[in-house]
Amino acid sequence: MLGELGFAVCDADHVAHALMNRGTSVFRKVVDHFGEQILTEEGEISRSILGQLVFQNTEQLKKLNAIVHPAVRNKLEEWICEIRAGEKQGAVLLPLLFESRMQDLKWDAVICVSSPEKQVFQRLEKRGLSRKEAELRMNSQMPLAEKEQRSDYVLPNIGTLGALELAVRKTVEAIMLER
Repeated sequence: MLGELGFAVCDADHVAHALMNRGTSVFRKVVDHFGEQILTEEGEISRSILGQLVFQNTEQLKKLNAIVHPAVRNKLEEWICEIRAGEKQGAVLLPLLFESRMQDLKWDAVICVSSPEKQVFQRLEKRGLSRKEAELRMNSQMPLAEKEQRSDYVLPNIGTLGALELAVRKTVEAIMLER
């Protein structure tokens, strides 16, 4: 939606996935720590196997985050600098903003898109996660109410896609007026 409004958009999850591709330093660190059992037959990190390991063990999740989050932060800082140098409008999709402690980057505004837990479970299950896997992932994150409280804007995603698009437009307009 932000892309349609003319923003350059960077998805932090895509950045993290790219940083874990074979041949990168992050890939090597992850494999060194978790072992080759996390690799697919093609030699890439299996996100499902890795997810099973880390979402069932808080210490392993902390270790993975300690490897991946600093590298993601560096890439996001580079991207933000490029966007600002080019005087473009940019948005970063960063679901783990607070958990990764990246709220201190120079954001113009933090927007939390919020959905009821039931809808979140349904979406995760549509992505192929079992109820148990979805619960483990959700429980590894900061409670949504706390994310809402720490954000500048909260957009409830409880209705239609059109309603969410309208809320995004109004929020972007409000942010632009404040600048």
